Amino acid sequence: METKETFQEIRKTVVLHAPLEKVWKAAATSEGIAAWWMPNTFEPIVGHEFILHAGQFGDSPCKVTEIIPESRVSFNWGKDWQLTFELKGIDEQKTEFTLIHSGWDESKATEFGQPHSIVRGIMDGGWEGIVKKRLKEYIEG
Repeated sequence: METKETFQEIRKTVVLHAPLEKVWKAAATSEGIAAWWMPNTFEPIVGHEFILHAGQFGDSPCKVTEIIPESRVSFNWGKDWQLTFELKGIDEQKTEFTLIHSGWDESKATEFGQPHSIVRGIMDGGWEGIVKKRLKEYIEG
């Protein structure tokens, strides 16, 4: 039996060598998010419903739940998940970016019928590469 600890939120933090304003554009615009993660119809407006185009997994419905300029973007993803991008300026040329993926529940399955217990491990590894490699390469060029 899996323990509840297995189902904590996924957190990925990276320090990017770029000013806060540049990282904010990557986290809070449709073009920015598409450049390092996936195509979407995101707009930084609380209540805005948008789609993440997840390739082989189809389109996922999402809804913006929080926008704090140059600090935080949150949205509901699919039926169970919440995704948050948190930004903190360290100095003029460095920004800390944290991705938080929550809403995991061992008793639930995704829209595609996969148990959260299996998908969480896959997503944890996926986010590692997306945040620490793809986002970093996009921001730092």
